[in-house]
Amino acid sequence: MDLLEGWVARDLTYDGVTHPTHRKGSGPGVVIMPEVPGLTPQVMGFAEEVVAAGYTVVLAQVIGPRGTTRLRPGPVVSAIAKGCVSKEFTTLHAGRRSAVTDWLRALARDLHAELGGPGVGALGMCFTGGFALAMMLDDAVAAPVLCQPSLPFPVTPRLGADVGLSPADLDVVKQRVADGCAVLGLRYTGDKLVGTRFETLTRELGDGFVRVEFPGRQHSTVTTHRQQAGVDAVLDFFAARLREA
Repeated sequence: MDLLEGWVARDLTYDGVTHPTHRKGSGPGVVIMPEVPGLTPQVMGFAEEVVAAGYTVVLAQVIGPRGTTRLRPGPVVSAIAKGCVSKEFTTLHAGRRSAVTDWLRALARDLHAELGGPGVGALGMCFTGGFALAMMLDDAVAAPVLCQPSLPFPVTPRLGADVGLSPADLDVVKQRVADGCAVLGLRYTGDKLVGTRFETLTRELGDGFVRVEFPGRQHSTVTTHRQQAGVDAVLDFFAARLREA
């Protein structure tokens, strides 16, 4: 079975940067950024759920090989290695925004301009988990979701607490939250890859950061180690933030 059947593939270029996308559905827009190694069957299953809930989903494939792939050690290691050496991703520096988020912001702006409404949703996972926060620099993103955000890699306490934004970027995000744009975060409490950045987000954003947490040391909250309560929380968040009253 072709897991991409019914999805419209298109390479999108913004400011000289090109990444593949896949689009399906109707209704308010949601940008989903897959985790490592890319479009796995688990990621596609979650994306189909969002489509079925009544959304136009665009899969922004900024990591991993084209097309769907099984979650095996080889593709995972390859995707992480490529991400670590790419200038588009900030993996080992604090206080910096990953360059790829500029491309993602442009994608969200275009999707919002096309579909209208209060804005679009943005959901990242693991390697891409914090990118939805950076996409809040544009008003086009009205429903940011961070699933187990893992960049920068938490190899030191400072990196583990970092949320992938410059101080100026964080000020913009804090103002947007103060103006009513909540941020949803999902994680397993024992997931070392998330570091202490949930604590940072709670300190900086207060009640505007909504935490959905599960006990254990697993990782992928809406895909490989899927929690139905987590999926439901995401869909409820999108419904509350993206649908006109």
